[in-house]
Amino acid sequence: MVVGRQARPRVAVLGTGLIGGSVLLRLHAAGLDVIGWDPDEATRRQARALGVPTADLLVEAVADREVVFLGGPLPTLPATLVEVVAATDEHCLLTDVGSTKGQVAAFAAAQGLTDRFVPGHPMAGSDRAGLSAAVPDLFAGAAWVLCPAAEGLAAFRRLVALITEVFAARVVPMAANRHDAVVALASHVPHLLAGALAGAAERSPLRDAVLTLAAGSFRDGTRVAGTPPQRTTNMLRGNRDEVLAALAEVRGYLDELAEALRADDPDLLTARYAEAAAARGGLAGRPYAEQDRSFPVAGVPAEEVAWLCALGAAGGQLSGCRVDGEVVTYLAHRPTSA
Repeated sequence: MVVGRQARPRVAVLGTGLIGGSVLLRLHAAGLDVIGWDPDEATRRQARALGVPTADLLVEAVADREVVFLGGPLPTLPATLVEVVAATDEHCLLTDVGSTKGQVAAFAAAQGLTDRFVPGHPMAGSDRAGLSAAVPDLFAGAAWVLCPAAEGLAAFRRLVALITEVFAARVVPMAANRHDAVVALASHVPHLLAGALAGAAERSPLRDAVLTLAAGSFRDGTRVAGTPPQRTTNMLRGNRDEVLAALAEVRGYLDELAEALRADDPDLLTARYAEAAAARGGLAGRPYAEQDRSFPVAGVPAEEVAWLCALGAAGGQLSGCRVDGEVVTYLAHRPTSA
């Protein structure tokens, strides 16, 4: 991959577990000037063994950096953000990779940081944890949510260019509260369902026989139950209200399936599964219409943010962003059918 001129900043990655570590390894593989930091000394040694520069102190890692990615457990992000702000200048772009956005976005706004902090969430992962599970190509083709703000459009544009060029990811612009509502159903409730199914199997008197006969449906349905429990707990608590609301929707649909089965109504049961199959089929092969959309760099920020958030809310994405003189142009892709 040829990295464009806009995407060659000096970068630091703080927190080098699965996601942060994959960010670090990709930036290093792409030839960027990148340094990592992790509070765990063994993890820092592991990174150095992989040939990746790592600092012993956070302040050393972020010194003279132009972009900083914040990883680590969700509850630690606000304190880490404050520490990084104190150790960097106002031109340093900051973003995070946490799985919920509302709380950290509100905290950043309260601190007056929306001009340089862009909340982010790469939609990729694994049921494994730690730097040993990290891979540099984890984000290739993945959706990567970024939350634009009127005060931070310059930072947002820079980050779109970096993520699309270096990580080959698809940027989905989305308001923080909309993100949390969407991922509650797309990501967080699946963790609850996986935990419930695996937990029921663990408690069952038929446990050993169940695990012996478990095939693809059980393995796929319980995969994320193997995620480190504390990480799942932080994610669910960080988005509690939206997760509970989405869970109520899922329980309602499950009740409809159960009632159709209880009534021994094959037509209704088949109809419900046909409806579900439509969503499953939509995971792959959806057609997109491509368009270039330009805005004046010094135009009305609210208009640009509104278009970006509407694109993401409609299932659209960005595959590029370039600034030529006084014009910024996004390469956008919008689904042509539901």
